[in-house]
Amino acid sequence: MKINHLGIATKGIDEALKFWEEALGLKNVHTEIVQDQKVKVAMLPVGETRVELLEPISDDSPISKFLEKRGGGIHHIAIEVEDIYECLERLKQRGVQLIDEQPRRGADDCLIAFVHPHSTNGVLLELVQTKK
Repeated sequence: MKINHLGIATKGIDEALKFWEEALGLKNVHTEIVQDQKVKVAMLPVGETRVELLEPISDDSPISKFLEKRGGGIHHIAIEVEDIYECLERLKQRGVQLIDEQPRRGADDCLIAFVHPHSTNGVLLELVQTKK
């Protein structure tokens, strides 16, 4: 396993990119709309991992709700797993509270599933299985 990305909630990707690209010199290599999550994402590689900027595209987006409650900042940590189905089954057997019991499509056509922060000491954890 490895960290796939750190998800950062922002009210506007264009404004956030000014810091990440201009101040730090990172490059936005991928931007897309993830309709299921009602977000626009931008991916900026940092070594083997990425920073994922998340901008809500509707008022009922999970990111809109996060921004209202907490403001911008780290939304989740994404761990890359080899087999997301096996991982979810193992977590279920151990009584871990899952937000997603079945994987769904995320950014860059990956399979994703979220683990509830109640089971992770307050951290929203995303499991990611990349395309092979």
